[in-house]
Amino acid sequence: MKVSIHHLATGVPGLDAILGGGLPEFSFNLITGPPGSGKTTLAHQMMFALATRERRALFFTVLGEPPLKMLRYQQQFSFFDPAKVNDTIRFVNLADEVAAGLFDRVLARILKEVEAFSPGLVFVDSFRSILPEGAQTAGGIGPRQFFQQLGVQLSTWQATSFLIGEDSSDGDTQPMFTVADGLLCLYQSVYRNSMVRKIQVLKMRGQNTSPGIHTFRIGGAGLEVFPSAVVPGGTETGSASAAPRPTARLTMGIPGLDAMLGGGLPVGYSLLVAGPSGSGKTILATEFLAEGARLGQPGVVVAFEQTPSQSWSRSIDDLVRSGKVGLINTRLLDLSIDEIVQRLIDLIHRMKATRVVIDSLSGFELAVAPTFREDFRESLFRMVSVLSGLGVTVLMTSELEDRYADLRFSPNGAAFLTDAIIVQRYVEVNGSLDRVMAVVKVRGSTHCTELRQYQITGEGLIIGAAVTGYEGLLSGRPARTPDTSPRP
Repeated sequence: MKVSIHHLATGVPGLDAILGGGLPEFSFNLITGPPGSGKTTLAHQMMFALATRERRALFFTVLGEPPLKMLRYQQQFSFFDPAKVNDTIRFVNLADEVAAGLFDRVLARILKEVEAFSPGLVFVDSFRSILPEGAQTAGGIGPRQFFQQLGVQLSTWQATSFLIGEDSSDGDTQPMFTVADGLLCLYQSVYRNSMVRKIQVLKMRGQNTSPGIHTFRIGGAGLEVFPSAVVPGGTETGSASAAPRPTARLTMGIPGLDAMLGGGLPVGYSLLVAGPSGSGKTILATEFLAEGARLGQPGVVVAFEQTPSQSWSRSIDDLVRSGKVGLINTRLLDLSIDEIVQRLIDLIHRMKATRVVIDSLSGFELAVAPTFREDFRESLFRMVSVLSGLGVTVLMTSELEDRYADLRFSPNGAAFLTDAIIVQRYVEVNGSLDRVMAVVKVRGSTHCTELRQYQITGEGLIIGAAVTGYEGLLSGRPARTPDTSPRP
């Protein structure tokens, strides 16, 4: 007969997803990581979420400080419930037994407390604190035997148990890694003023866990895990928009631009608007969102450079305030792409948004923590793919340095990820600096290939007639008036 394993909700946002559906009941788990990585906070957050009258928790501390000092800091988190302390949650200090250096006494005390309290949850924090004292003592069981017996006991009790401590390759602790059903590793790194925390499920028996390393943040509510974005369909190569597209199109809100795109922007497409500073990328994105709000199509803008009040039109600022357009505006220095994507997905679902603007990819890359920039291109592909899987239409802006010598669409090679591209350039025409615009591609659709001059006015972008009689406008070379003198 097949045994059914009940899964416990950890109470940690995002953690159940990477565990494969939750924590297996009656499993024996290890939580490892360097000092300050959040091991104890993670253990307390799960304990307060899971502890009930029917499933009581026993938390053993083996540090020299009393539990009261530890709880003093844990009370700062919103998950802390003082009503559960000494009722459904009990703390036991093993400092005296550990100081005596007798492993058998430490093990006997743990067994005694478990038998007396009959807990459904058992925590031991931390197993590394036991070694320095006990290793100096001769007689009785040694550290290797202690950890082996403790691991066996924790795995055989009718309780979900956790052993917490710093990661170590010490041979004395190896039996625990073998016996454990689950192994959660926490990491942290510092780059200048950025702190990046990550978690990895190295082992979880009988679970289809999410592979790889996932970022998490510690805030007032405790830990929040941001699972890595999963590309729809399970593919990680090729176009981010390989799935069949609907035939419906969205209007851009700029007279003449829909015609240039071949009838509007196809629903679910990703559009890259590339151009130098001041060319009107953000204004184009503004009109795109304002048109959606006018048609009852909610939008979301992710602003990585400036707030709407600084660079966006007052109309968009008003739409954000009225709740018709959602705003993600962050200046944090240690963001991961997974966190950005998760915040964006949550806002899209909450607002039922159909239009998304990312302004800009250049600011996006700067906002991402330095330790994540090495795989920025891959992560950007994942973000675009996830948004495409949600069926939203995405407009991204990209800041380009106008070199007047070559034609580029993205500073990080992201142009291939998009379904459509609009390029904006400055050109010199008869001693005057003008702006021109062209639709470079619209995947699977015919579109206008003409160069169009445009102006930025108080009413937004105004697209003019097609530019004729000039050479080199799109490539940035100085334009010249065609020679109309009579031929000999």
